[in-house]
Amino acid sequence: MAIEYLKRGKSDADRAEDDAKTRAVVEATLKDIETRGDAAVRELSEKFDNYSPASFRLSQQEIDDLIAQLSDRELADIKFAQEQVMNFARAQRASMTDIEVETLPGVILGHKNIPVQSVGCYVPGGKFPMVASAHMSVATASVAGVPRIIACTPPFQGKPNPAVIAAMHLGGAHEIYVMGGIQAIGAMALGTETIDPVHMLVGPGNAFVAEAKRQLFGRVGIDLFAGPTETMVIADETVDAEICATDLLGQAEHGYNSPAVLVTNSRKLAEETLSEIDRLLGILPTADTARVSWQDYGEVILCDSYDEMLQVADEIASEHVQVMTDRDDWFLDNMTCYGALFLGPRTNVSNGDKVIGTNHTLPTKKAGRYTGGLWVGKFLKTHSYQKILTDEAATLIGEYGSRLCLLEGFVGHAEQCNVRVRRYGGINVPYGAPAPYRDAAE
Repeated sequence: MAIEYLKRGKSDADRAEDDAKTRAVVEATLKDIETRGDAAVRELSEKFDNYSPASFRLSQQEIDDLIAQLSDRELADIKFAQEQVMNFARAQRASMTDIEVETLPGVILGHKNIPVQSVGCYVPGGKFPMVASAHMSVATASVAGVPRIIACTPPFQGKPNPAVIAAMHLGGAHEIYVMGGIQAIGAMALGTETIDPVHMLVGPGNAFVAEAKRQLFGRVGIDLFAGPTETMVIADETVDAEICATDLLGQAEHGYNSPAVLVTNSRKLAEETLSEIDRLLGILPTADTARVSWQDYGEVILCDSYDEMLQVADEIASEHVQVMTDRDDWFLDNMTCYGALFLGPRTNVSNGDKVIGTNHTLPTKKAGRYTGGLWVGKFLKTHSYQKILTDEAATLIGEYGSRLCLLEGFVGHAEQCNVRVRRYGGINVPYGAPAPYRDAAE
């Protein structure tokens, strides 16, 4: 096999160095927020967003006034996109059922899907107002039945963005705060004098937001590691360079560190895509950002076969994978590590980002090897329960339990079983002794 890189991005060592710097900044900032609460949050907001309102939480009147700034068409578009996301989330929720089964006569086992009781949703918006991210976190949490949903978004150009606030409110947020970055993540997770802490953090963000979530995981739950956006195009000669270049740069404009990778078995397509990217960067309004991402994080990988393309794609485990080949369903059937697939030239990552209904908060930095993206199930905890209804079942399970506990040396555990064997089975088991063996059929 011969896998050839026609273009490489930053080395793994350079990326690791960037990550280390981010880690140190986040650790110090979270410690400050935990120590000084609201005062630290306000200082950070003033420093990074030049924003210091009387209250970071929006009142109902402020929310209504912001929504009133939108045109009827803008509001209708937001509602349409939100309904697509909620429709798919409702279908997913309906697939998750509580169960109760009788595994042996008198032995009942079950589980219940219980919503997380409070969730903090981060909606990016300092550079671009990420209206769609509110649907993905807030609206999906609403479908899951989360009883307290708080949402944070940074100010956009010095003030709350009406479209983002509308999406948060319509999605079902109970509290809306205008704050961004590490200060928002820290305030939601750690709590301050004015913000009660949440049980779980969700939503995408820049490298600092992602690192803050990583450091807080354990103290609170998180949806997944969702750092700077990543995109991969898997293509053969069934498509042309224009569509490949457009799909790569369409995600590279997110930030200065957004990996964009072309994997192809066509040298002609690879070389033409490189040329087409140069052409598009000359006319793309967001080229100042996309050019840096492409220069530092863009890659073009030439493979000999579809099997090699599959191998490379699974190794990279990109967040977004756009597949445009003569065998798209083959990739669907065989790929195992990715955030979300976008199959065929008629669809694209922007569909998923904004409107089609699947969730756009997806795993990055190879996290697709062990988790999928945010979905309604992430807001639900599956809790098991058990009950024994008959003396016979209590005795049977107790006897097996007694012996298995002592096999591991847990005498106290064994006695929990033995006391039931004595009480409900009338069998005299000496303290700390294993229950006698009786064939279950007797």
